[in-house]
Amino acid sequence: MALFWRGLIILPLLFVYASSHFIYTKRHFDKPEVVGFKDLDYLHGDGGGFLSGPIEVDDGVKASKTVVEAESDDDDNDDNDGDKKSKKKNEKKNKKEKKNSKKDKKYDESFHTLPVESLVNEKGGDGNTDDSSQLVGYNVVTAQTTFKGSWELFVENSGVSAMHVVLLPNINQALIFDATVWKVSKLKLPGPPCRHVEGTNEEDCFAHSILLDVETAHIRPLRLNYDTWCSSGALDINGRLVSTGGYNNGSDTVRILDLCDTCEWQEFPGALGNGRWYATQVTLADGKFVVFGGRDFPTYEFVPPEGQKNTINEVINFPFLKETHDPVENNLYPFVFLSTDGNLFIFANNRSVLLNTHTHTIIHEFPMLPGGARNYPSSGCASLLPIMLKPNEDRKSIPAEVLVCGGTPHDAYTKADLQRPKVFLPGNTDCARIDITKRNGKWKIQNMPSARLLGDMVVLPTGDVLLVNGAKTGSAGWDDARDPNLHPVLYKFQTDGTGSKFTVLNPSNIPRMYHSSFAVLPDAKILIAGSNTNPGYLDDALFPTEVRVEKFSPHYLDPNLGMFQQEIIVENSNNQVKYGQKFTVQIRGNVEIDQQKLQVTIYSPPFVTHGVAMNQRLIQLGIVEFNKNVAINTNNIVLQAPINSNIAPPGYYMLFVNYNGIPCRRSMWVRILP
Repeated sequence: MALFWRGLIILPLLFVYASSHFIYTKRHFDKPEVVGFKDLDYLHGDGGGFLSGPIEVDDGVKASKTVVEAESDDDDNDDNDGDKKSKKKNEKKNKKEKKNSKKDKKYDESFHTLPVESLVNEKGGDGNTDDSSQLVGYNVVTAQTTFKGSWELFVENSGVSAMHVVLLPNINQALIFDATVWKVSKLKLPGPPCRHVEGTNEEDCFAHSILLDVETAHIRPLRLNYDTWCSSGALDINGRLVSTGGYNNGSDTVRILDLCDTCEWQEFPGALGNGRWYATQVTLADGKFVVFGGRDFPTYEFVPPEGQKNTINEVINFPFLKETHDPVENNLYPFVFLSTDGNLFIFANNRSVLLNTHTHTIIHEFPMLPGGARNYPSSGCASLLPIMLKPNEDRKSIPAEVLVCGGTPHDAYTKADLQRPKVFLPGNTDCARIDITKRNGKWKIQNMPSARLLGDMVVLPTGDVLLVNGAKTGSAGWDDARDPNLHPVLYKFQTDGTGSKFTVLNPSNIPRMYHSSFAVLPDAKILIAGSNTNPGYLDDALFPTEVRVEKFSPHYLDPNLGMFQQEIIVENSNNQVKYGQKFTVQIRGNVEIDQQKLQVTIYSPPFVTHGVAMNQRLIQLGIVEFNKNVAINTNNIVLQAPINSNIAPPGYYMLFVNYNGIPCRRSMWVRILP
C-alpha cells in the first residue's frame, strides 16, 4: 500500500492548455532607426563565418499561468494522459502537496548520494521508442553534502561594470567591457591617446574594457573606439575573442582581442552588412561564426574574415525574427545553439526552429512554449544541456537538450517602462526542457522555487545547472525591475526520479539585476559581476551601477569534501587532440579511485551578456580505459575526444576531472584541432 501511495504522489501534474498570442510588427513606431547616431534620450534599452586565418598550433513569485506538460522523471509516461476523473483527483492532490512543500521548504533539501542514470527514452507521437535518441551516461555517484555554497568579494572596484564577460583561454583572464556611449566609468585610461567622441570635440579618457586576472585580481585597462553596447561575441579556434556589433558606430563593427600581455583591441568598422545591436553570435561546426538578429534587422550573416567586409548581398533575410516580434520586441538576443546534427536551434520569444545554414531553410519547428516571452526585454535564460558521450562512441545521432528558464509576460516591458506609474509584473517561475534532436520533441515543464528574469544560466563542470542573478518582477530596461533574486538555485541535470530537481543555495548580498554576468573559473568557482539598471554610472540610484566582483563556491566545493579533489598532472596529459582520438589525462589524489565515481567533462567558455551565454557547451567524455596506480596516488584516464565538430566545434575547452561529484583542483585547457 505504501508503494501505491508513493506512486500516486509522483504522478505528473495535469496538463493545462491555454493559448498565448502576440502581435507581429515590422518596426517600432516610437523608435528611431538603428543606423546613424541616436541621442541619449533614446538610451533605454552585428556577423557570420569568421575564419581567423591559419591555425596556430601550441607547443606545449507567480508560476506561469500556462503549462504544456508537467515534467515527470518517468519519461515513459509523457504521452499517457489518463482519464478525466483521475486527472482531477491528481490535480487536487498535487495542489495540496505543492502547498505543503512550500510550508516545509522542500526546495531546501540537502543533497543525497545517488546514481545519476541515463534518462529514459521518451515515447514518440506514435508510441514507439527511438533507440537512437537515448541519452547515454555513466552511473556517476556524487558525495553527500548539505553545503549550500559560499560567497567572497573578489574585487571591490573593477572600474568597468561587467555588461559583457568572457574567460580567455590559457591566460586565465576575464575580459570585461560595457559601452562607450556614457563616456565615463570608474577607471581612467593610464594615459593618451583618449577616445575621440564621434561627432563632437570631446575626448573620453575613461576605460570601458579591462582584463581581470581571475587569480591575482590584477586589472589592465583596454582601449575601445567603437561602441560595444549590447554586442555579441565568441572565441575563435585560436582562443581569440571575436566580437560583433554594438551601438551607433559599433553596430556594424567586428573587433578582435588576441591573447598576450600587451594585446589591444583590433577594430574593423563597417565589416557587417547590417547593424547588430542585441544580436546573438554562434559558432558553427567548422569554427566560423553566424550572427543573428539585432534591433530592426530580422536577418543573419556570416562574420567575414579578418579585414574583409560584408555587403548587403551577404545578408540573409530571416522572416522567423519578424514573426516572433512583439510590439515591444521580446525576440532580441535570441537563444541560438549548435545541435549535434549540425543544424542551429534558434529560440525567439516563445517559438523555436531548426535552421540549416547551408540551405538557409528552416527544417523543423518545435511546439510553442507557452507562459510568456523569454527573450529580451523579457529576458529569461537558456542553455544547451550537457552532451553525454560513451566510450568508443559510434552513434550516428547524439542527443542534445535545451533548457529555458524564466522570462516574463509579453506585456511586462510595456507595464514597467512605458506605463506611468510603473507596474512590475511577476516574472515566470517555469523551466522548460526539450530534446532538439527529436522531431516529435515536447517541452517538459517544471516550476523553479522562485520567479527569475534577467538571470544567468551556468552549466557547471559536473553537468548540473546554476541559476543565478536577476530579479523576480519587472523587465529589462532602465529602472524596470524590482525584487532582486539573491538566491542561486541548483538544477540537477539528471536524477534517479526521487526528490526535487531544484535546490536553493546561499544568497549573495549584492543585487545583480539588468546587465549582470558570470564566468566559470578553472577552480570550478563562478565569477559573478555586473548589474547596471542606469543609463550611465550612478551611485545614488535604487540599484547603483555595480563594479564589485564576487566569486561563488557551489555546493561541490564543500570544505569537508576536499579530499576527493583530484589534481591534473598537465605535463603528463594530452592538451591537443583531434576528433575521435584517444588521449590520456593523468590525475593525482589522496583517495583510492572508484571508476563509477569518475567523470570527465570539457567546457567551452561562453560570451555572456543580457542573460545569454553564447556558445556555452559542456560535453561529458567517454572513459575508454582507467589505469590505476601508474605511480604513487597517480592514475591515468584514457578518453575519446568528440567524434565530430557538430558535437564540439574546434577550439579551446576547459577539461575537468570530477570525482565523487567534486571537480578537480584546477581544470586543464585542452584544444580540439580542426
